[in-house]
Amino acid sequence: MSTTNQTESLSEESTGNEDGKVRVIKTPTELQRLKLEKLMKNPTKEVIIPEKSKEKAPRAPLEFIRNIWGSSAGAGSGDFHVYRGVRRREYARQKFIDEKAKKEGLDKAYTDKVEQNKREAEERTAKKRAKRLKKKEKLKAKRMKKKDSGDNQEKEESSSSESEEDDNA
Repeated sequence: MSTTNQTESLSEESTGNEDGKVRVIKTPTELQRLKLEKLMKNPTKEVIIPEKSKEKAPRAPLEFIRNIWGSSAGAGSGDFHVYRGVRRREYARQKFIDEKAKKEGLDKAYTDKVEQNKREAEERTAKKRAKRLKKKEKLKAKRMKKKDSGDNQEKEESSSSESEEDDNA
């Protein structure tokens, strides 16, 4: 058996095609399509969606740092590395706090903007609604006036025809 036949048989087994053809995945879209096809083969099987990973907060700073010499004269040869580690952790902690504050500020600004947009949209809607209702009321009043004037004309016509009948009798 040649090496190409071995790789073809391996790839057929690994892709699991029923038709026996080798599928060479060239793009991420094809990979996604294959994954979806595999999921849709058994729709009753439960799909597990992983939860979002939580942000890892750095540990709190130590309350007492026993060796405060750092890299100054008189420090032992191993003390500098301890000092450097403490300093690195503290800078990482401060960076985390700054990034968290910045993210919260951006989130607050976004929610404020969304709320402001909703309020402005509601104000515009209310203004247009009031305008529509006012127009509707005017039209209704106009129809009522026209109807009333039509009723008055009918009453006048009927009363004048009644008076003519009374005169004839």
